[in-house]
Amino acid sequence: MRRRERAIDRARMDKILAEGIWGVLSMNGEDRFPYGVALNYVYTGDSIVFHCAPEGEKLDRVRRDNRVSFCVVGKATVLPDQFSTDYESVIVFGRANVVEGEEKLALLLALVDKYSPEYREKGRELALKKLPDLLCIRVVIEQITGKART
Repeated sequence: MRRRERAIDRARMDKILAEGIWGVLSMNGEDRFPYGVALNYVYTGDSIVFHCAPEGEKLDRVRRDNRVSFCVVGKATVLPDQFSTDYESVIVFGRANVVEGEEKLALLLALVDKYSPEYREKGRELALKKLPDLLCIRVVIEQITGKART
């Protein structure tokens, strides 16, 4: 990080990751172009979890090279009179792997709890119905960095 004075502590990074609505997963590509995709996720404290279809560009790239980064921007406020922005963001680096078995259902329910807590039972029914058609991916965090301008 170039601007060390903007570094934030781990507690603030955890809060940004826990409260974030979406993040951008960035992956390497065989074509030598990076690929980034915005998605909903759950932060578990040591990993980022999301679901996906059992085929597609995201999954192809993760299977080819599971080294990824994931960026979440917390608050961001443009300061036009200062030609600047107040912001907070976190980037995690890690390895993405498919989650199997009973843990997959638990992670889907964690997504329901985060995004639709008032519909937990309906979400559980949907998760059970869609379970065979979905994959869950876990990014185990190996490195994390965060910064803010306030």
